[in-house]
Parts: sequence; C-alpha cells; structure tokens
Amino acid sequence: MNESGIQTGAGGPAADGPGRPVVVGVDAGGTRTRARLADAATGESLGEGAGGPGNALSVPRAALVGNLAAALGTAVPEGRRGAVLAVVAGFAGGGPGGGHDNARSALAEALAATGIVPGRVEVFGDADIAFASGPGTPADGLVLIAGTGAAAARVERRRAVLTVDGDGWLLGDGGSGFWLGREALRAVLRSLDGRGPATALAGPVGELCGGLSKEDIVGYGYAGHPVRLAAPSPLVADAERAGDAVAGELLDRAAEELAATVCALAPRPGEPLVVTGGLLGPGGPLLPRLTAHVARSGLAPRPAPDGLTGAVSLARLPYR
Repeated sequence: MNESGIQTGAGGPAADGPGRPVVVGVDAGGTRTRARLADAATGESLGEGAGGPGNALSVPRAALVGNLAAALGTAVPEGRRGAVLAVVAGFAGGGPGGGHDNARSALAEALAATGIVPGRVEVFGDADIAFASGPGTPADGLVLIAGTGAAAARVERRRAVLTVDGDGWLLGDGGSGFWLGREALRAVLRSLDGRGPATALAGPVGELCGGLSKEDIVGYGYAGHPVRLAAPSPLVADAERAGDAVAGELLDRAAEELAATVCALAPRPGEPLVVTGGLLGPGGPLLPRLTAHVARSGLAPRPAPDGLTGAVSLARLPYR
C-alpha cells in the first residue's frame, strides 16, 4: 500500500508485459477527465483517453469511477497494462480536506475495473499537477488555474500548502470561466432592460440561449448543471477582439480577480508562478492582462497547457 493508501501491485522496473515500461498521468478536472500513457524514461506520449467530469467533490461516485475508467481504458491498451509502473492522478476538489479520500478510492476502483495494477499510485489535487506542468517540473512556488473554475495555491515539496479561492461557481472562482460566463449573461440582461450599455455579446449569447428575450437568457442560466454557465466565456474574448467595450471591461475585471487571488498568497519576487487553464494557458485570453498585474509583484507567469503534463512528469520522476 502506498502513501495515498491505495493497494498496489508488485510492479516496478521489472514489471511484466510487452514493450517498454510505461507510466500514466490523469487530469480529472471539472469539465472532463484525461489520461495519458507515456514512456517511463523519455516521457513520449503513447496514448490518450478521455471521460466526463472528474471533480472529486461534486461528481457522483458511480459517475466518477466510470469517467476515470473510460479515460484509463482508452489510454492504456490491454497489452500494455502489465507494464504500468506508476499512475499519478490530480483531481479537482481532490486536495487534503476536500475530496481526497473519495478521489483515492474512486481511482482504485477504476484501476481494478480496467485491469491496471501499477507498482505506485499517487493522488494529488489539481493545483499540484498544474504546478508540476511548469518548465522543469518545479517543486516549490505558486500556481494559478483559471479554466471552468479558478484557484491559486502555494506549493511546497510538490504539494499545495495554502489555497486561495476554488470556492465553486456559487461562492467563488473569481475570474474563472464560470465567473466570466455568468457576467456575460448579466451584461446582456442589463443591456436588454436599459440598466447597462449595448454590447456585441447580445447576438452570440442569444444564439447560445435559444433566443434573446430575458426569459430565454434567465432560463438558460438556471436550467441544467451549473457547469453550463462557463459556456458563454469564449464569447467574451471574441467580442473583445471585435472591439466591444463591455467585453473588454469583463476581461479586465476577470484579470483583476485572478491577480487578487495570487496576491493573497503573499508572493515573493522572482518565485515561479505557473498558470494554466483555458483562460491562462498558452494563448489564453487573460494571460496578457494577468502578466501586467503580477509584474508589479515581481512575478512572471509561466503558462502551461494543462495539468496532464504535470501528472505524467510526477509519475516519471523516479524513472528518469
């Protein structure tokens, strides 16, 4: 049994199975779960799989296990399952004091269901694997995630020791896709009843909501799973590029929210700040604005595509 409390097999460098030894990284996020099979020595990607949402706090247990199994089963062909040295998974909502125990047991069940018996299994929070996705697989510093949700953390020895925000779509996640999508709907509602200026967001929001009446937009906002509130967020960046002032103001406010989240971690000038998620990864619409804000604290963001790279890197550490 390893440090995460998951029973493991006897795999190791001499694990049986065809071909070279491999590792698996898993990024179980609020929107989807991804798994990657990689060469243990070189990190070369050998296969990927995906499943539904993997938040260890909000996804029902059976669905969480099924989504993990779907991602793992596609990423790791049956013929390679005996050669898996390690599986490292990072979960949204999976940090200590959150859904860590649920994440750990769900992963164990999914591995058993797919017939993968690695020699080492570790469970991390999504902030941990996101930070490890930075250049050189850093061990200490700051990480900021802004995708469907938003949170920042101080990481020491590869584990988050202090977290700011990540409080969910209703109570927090300032500057996230949830936040930005909700604010886009609010801006259009305000423009419709005269409380706010006209905005180019009205057309695309109306298409998304099935109509441009207040009833259409309010109905969209309250129906279905709250994750759909993040769907309008890409429309804001599109409208801003077309010159819409309202969209530009929303992006400014989102970047200010995220910068405040980082500042709450008492950053030290020059320490690593890894940023990731759809809004802050390479080419993300909030990256230039955030960069300007945190430069005042002596920080330079290091964008990473997602946490999956970090999960694979952490799985590979003993075998490089």
